[in-house]
Amino acid sequence: MHAMVDLCVVPIGAGVSVSRYIAECERVIEAAGLHPELHPYGTIISGEWDDVFAVVRKCHERVHEMGVSRIFTTLKVGTRTDRAQTPSDKVESVRRKLEDDTEI
Repeated sequence: MHAMVDLCVVPIGAGVSVSRYIAECERVIEAAGLHPELHPYGTIISGEWDDVFAVVRKCHERVHEMGVSRIFTTLKVGTRTDRAQTPSDKVESVRRKLEDDTEI
């Protein structure tokens, strides 16, 4: 089953800037062969269910290895069984509809 996840990892007690932890999660995701799409409040990951959730676990493990005792994570999860869809596919579909004045 193909899954698309919007992942937001928040290290608790790590201070105001958490970019070093997020950068490390990006490295973990890329090393797993997935292609993260970073945005200001999280990262979109798409792929097969088991691969995506394995990388979420690895992100947690890596941030804990960096000395963080607590992590708060939010996930938005979408699945499809009819086809694989990338985040850019979804955005492009909406953009095409915005360009077509006849579609409402």
